[in-house]
Amino acid sequence: MRPLDEDDELVDAELVEGGELVRVGQPVGRPLVDQHTVLRPGQAIPTTEDDGPQYTERDLYLSEETAEALEEAEQEGSAPRRTAMRGFEAWCKEEGRVAIPCTTATYTEYGQHLMRRGLKVTTIKNYMSLIRTSMPAGKQPDNTLYLRLLAHYRGKNKRAVRRKEAFPITLPYLVPMMEKAEADGRPIGWRDAAMFAFGYRFLGRSVEDVNLDIEDLTITDTQVFVWLAEDKTHKGEEQTIVLHDRSDLNLVFRLRRWLTYLEDQGIATGPVFREVLRSGKVASPETRAMKATRRGDYLRPQTVNERVKFWFAAAGLTTDGRPVSSHSLRAGGATDLGVSGATDDELEDAGRWKRGSPIPRERYVRPAKDATRDLFSKVPVHSPTAADQAGAEVISGSDRPSGT
Repeated sequence: MRPLDEDDELVDAELVEGGELVRVGQPVGRPLVDQHTVLRPGQAIPTTEDDGPQYTERDLYLSEETAEALEEAEQEGSAPRRTAMRGFEAWCKEEGRVAIPCTTATYTEYGQHLMRRGLKVTTIKNYMSLIRTSMPAGKQPDNTLYLRLLAHYRGKNKRAVRRKEAFPITLPYLVPMMEKAEADGRPIGWRDAAMFAFGYRFLGRSVEDVNLDIEDLTITDTQVFVWLAEDKTHKGEEQTIVLHDRSDLNLVFRLRRWLTYLEDQGIATGPVFREVLRSGKVASPETRAMKATRRGDYLRPQTVNERVKFWFAAAGLTTDGRPVSSHSLRAGGATDLGVSGATDDELEDAGRWKRGSPIPRERYVRPAKDATRDLFSKVPVHSPTAADQAGAEVISGSDRPSGT
């Protein structure tokens, strides 16, 4: 075959008769190598002339079933990932930029956009990481320039580094919330009280709580056994967590009451915590048709957040300025354990944190102890005596020391 010269025309690759795939836009004889190519001694440099696999359409297309399953998996991505991508795609549309796959310039510019909004550094880092990993494989933007901008932003905006931890809902706050939720005897109150007691005792993230199925729970008179296929820390590692009941939580009673209510409506499998209608009935696909969500019968983590805020306020409780959220249940359980003398290992086991994680101690236990610790309590309270007052009168007037 003769070499190409400047008069030769390159054609795009296409599937030709017989189903053979012609490689796209490369001249015959061009080496097919890049920085990742590794050859063994005696191997020739691969080129388009080499006899290799002849791919057909069958090698390229997914089946309808696989394509639908893949689309469902992509749509059901984590709530934070969907939130990050929705914001990014909306911004790209306004700016006339391509969102997927985005260029490094677009990625960097969006990072600067988030900084102009004055977001916290941790929030920006989370959003940008989720956006970058949402790009197709091999087409992720370079984050070098964005990270350089973020470092500059961190240095100039001290408040952007500050993170507001969730207010810990410890037992003195949790019990009044549950009692308030149950006060009028409505099913939604039963659900919320069970959800709060479980969230506190399980020390779970809200998404873990709402993803539980009835089949994952085994309830005895004194314990609740929770089967987990995996969690954030233990990927691909199943666990069975044993929750012992206690008289202030009444976890067994509250869970059984809620599950009995579901059973009375013919629900014995599927999500533990579900939407309750104003009528008191559990929502079904038919009643949810006008506002269908990707989660179906499963509650959204945001719903837990909303219910925690609602009952905290309804119980007349106030915080020290830190925000109340669904994470407050996890923070409350960890705080109560820590201030009651739990060891680091016990805290990590209870909340399923990684061994050696500083999170339980530094975020929950230490702030609680610091809030009750007053070094100036060692200084006696000053209480003026009659003698002190007499001395003060002598100093006043002509006896006042010079220079005062």
